[in-house]
Amino acid sequence: MKLHVIIEQDEKGYYVAEVPALPGCLSQGKTYEEAIANIKEAIEGWLEVMESKQSLDRAHLVEVAV
Repeated sequence: MKLHVIIEQDEKGYYVAEVPALPGCLSQGKTYEEAIANIKEAIEGWLEVMESKQSLDRAHLVEVAV
């Protein structure tokens, strides 16, 4: 899965990462590399939580590439 991540440096020097396609999926790090590692972990957690909230009927799942 590929997702767009926005990374900006805040006024205190931390790197803040956000995934616009996943509401509320945010993280940060003291370095750019740490912010990337942390947002990857946040994405995994976000997806796990969302999957657990929904009971999916696999018969109705369709994969779409854009």
